[in-house]
Amino acid sequence: MRTRLSVLCAIVLGAAFVASLARAEDELTGTLKKANDSGSVTIGYRDSSLPFSYLNQLKQPIGYAIDLCQEIVDDVAHELGRDELKIDYKPVTSANRFDAVTSGAIDLECGSTTDNLERRKVVDFSPTYYVSATKLLVRRDSPIRSYRDLRGKKVAVTAGTTNADAIHRVFEQLKIPAEIVTGRDHAESFGLVKQGKADALALDDVLLYGLIAAEGSKGSDYTVLPENLSYEPYGIMFRKNEPALSALVQKTFTRLAEARELRWLYDKWFLKRLPTGERLNIPMSEELAHTFQVMGMTD
Repeated sequence: MRTRLSVLCAIVLGAAFVASLARAEDELTGTLKKANDSGSVTIGYRDSSLPFSYLNQLKQPIGYAIDLCQEIVDDVAHELGRDELKIDYKPVTSANRFDAVTSGAIDLECGSTTDNLERRKVVDFSPTYYVSATKLLVRRDSPIRSYRDLRGKKVAVTAGTTNADAIHRVFEQLKIPAEIVTGRDHAESFGLVKQGKADALALDDVLLYGLIAAEGSKGSDYTVLPENLSYEPYGIMFRKNEPALSALVQKTFTRLAEARELRWLYDKWFLKRLPTGERLNIPMSEELAHTFQVMGMTD
């Protein structure tokens, strides 16, 4: 009798568990439901945004933002009760990254994307993980020493970036007659300067340092001017109106901050030698350190 009762209890409990699991799955929406149904998350990466998101010698996506996105995927898997989720990588550009997110082609955009109010109208962002600024790169032997020296010059920008907006505003406000030429990605934009088709490149300062570092010994041919032309806080981008995912992303950053992993990841990509051989030597700014401390990182 006891055996039959035990079996009956097991059946009832098993049925309750299955029903509970089914209800939980039914309650999933958006990216979490997509990940649960497919067993995978699609990460959008950039191929030349060193050290945030770029390709190593094996043409595999690596970088600071990629590491952060992998941490988010791990937490998504844990939330769904899975040991792991497969990560599919899909290349995106400055011009198509927003459409890739909103259309569902990618789930997380892990590059070097500025979080601002205008963009938050169509997408959502993680907490800030880097603070940059638009600056100008020029050849070291160039007579250009300020944005005020760009009269009659050509300035390269990358399509779809806030840097393009920033340089447009500067030229309009100061009535500087200069021509803007556009590259499809950062590598092509830098190429315009290297080939003499542009006199300067307007881009986030850290990306400029990355491009110079990737040039090796030839990097000394270029310099970055000190003037800040805009404020650029970076965030991981994902679809709007997904409170469950937004809370999970926030939870990931809090976990990484409290465990000081945000500091470790920063040092890995900005102070130590990169897997591809470059070394940036960019100390963490006081502003970013304060941002991380607010998330829970201790000194």
